[in-house]
Parts: sequence; C-alpha cells; structure tokens
Amino acid sequence: MTQPSLRQRRRAAATQEILDAAERHITEHGPAALSLRAVARSLGMTVQALYHYFPSRDTLVTALVTKAYDDLADAVQDAVDAPADDASLPRLVVAAEGYRRWAIAHPERFQLLYGTPLRDYAAPTDGPTTQATRRMSSIFEREMFDGFTTARLAAADAPALSPALRAYLEQLPHYGLGNLPPPATALLMSAWGHLHGLVVLEVFGHTSFLGDHQAELFRTAMRNLLEETHRRLSRT
Repeated sequence: MTQPSLRQRRRAAATQEILDAAERHITEHGPAALSLRAVARSLGMTVQALYHYFPSRDTLVTALVTKAYDDLADAVQDAVDAPADDASLPRLVVAAEGYRRWAIAHPERFQLLYGTPLRDYAAPTDGPTTQATRRMSSIFEREMFDGFTTARLAAADAPALSPALRAYLEQLPHYGLGNLPPPATALLMSAWGHLHGLVVLEVFGHTSFLGDHQAELFRTAMRNLLEETHRRLSRT
C-alpha cells in the first residue's frame, strides 16, 4: 500500500484540526452558531485559508455530521462489544444504552444530528452522512432481529400495512441482516422511534424531573420494548 505523501499527511492533520475546532465551537455555542469565520479565527487562520480545506459552510457541516454519526455508531458498537457487566442484559438494550450515553455526553453534537435543521443546509443525497447513518441502522437491525428467520419476520404480528406502504417498505435498503420483510421493518421503525424519542426527551431536558432515575427507567423501557417486539415475532 502506498504511503501518503508529506503534503497529504499535513493536509489530513490540518483538516482534523479544523474539525476539532468546529466541534469545540458547536459545544460552546450550539450548532446554529457555527460560522467559518469563527472557526478560522480560533485557529489563527483566515477564512480564505480555511476554504482550501472546506470550500463552503455546507462542506464543513457535512463533515461534522458524518463524524458525529460515526462517533455515535462507534460508541454503540463499543458498548455491544465490551465485556458484559450483566450477562442477562440483551444486546439490544446494551446498544440502546450506548446510544443514550453518547447523546448525554455530547448534547450539542447530538443536537447537530437530531435537533432543529441548520438554516439553508441540506445533506448531499446518498452522500457521506447517509453512509454514516447506515452503520447505525445495521447495528440496531442486527441486535433486534438476530436469530429470527425471514419467514418468522414476514409473519410478524404487526398492524396491517396498506399496499402502498408495503410496497414502499419492500424497496427500502437494509444494512444489518439483509432485506427485511415489511412487517419487520414496521416493527423496527416503531421501536427506533420509541428508543430515540426517549433519548431526545432526556438530552433536551424534558425528563429532568426524573433525576437520577432516568437511566433505570430507560433500561426498563428498552427491555419492555424488546420483549414486546419479540412477542410479536413469536406469535403464530
């Protein structure tokens, strides 16, 4: 394998330094306040010099969103791969708790991913941000449905789907266990909405009245969610 040149290594180091500075700016001021001028100023460089690495605000935002998704997916995968403190805890619950911990530890970066969309920014179609979200999808899809046959997934006790919705779900790409039958996809999306919704409520401070009990209640909710999903897959 050809080693990167000195120029390429220097460019990679400078790019990483800019991303680190932009992340610090988001942490201190929130995603909506992101500005190339402020990032450049914090590094002692001009905006024109920064443009050599990120030609526009959108390219910088895309890089930040992609990195945040990748870091979040890494945290979830690391949680699943770590030695189990409690062998009875399902891997899906472990993955969900890894997701929650990262979101709580990095609320501003989580807000960049799932908060109010940045004005005038649109992620590139099927670009790096899409590729990064696929990693997350594959982890939760695998941990939710591993061990179930395609036939059992197709026979899931899910609410009846309209022909139009079933056709749409059939053509959606999947990245964990292969193509999911529409009933299983519907169950996965419902479970994801529940999991993610609880994390959003906590990160944005809407469940602070629960105090130190938030972690326990989240674990209980994830156990119940998984048990109910698997009951629907086990019914004949």
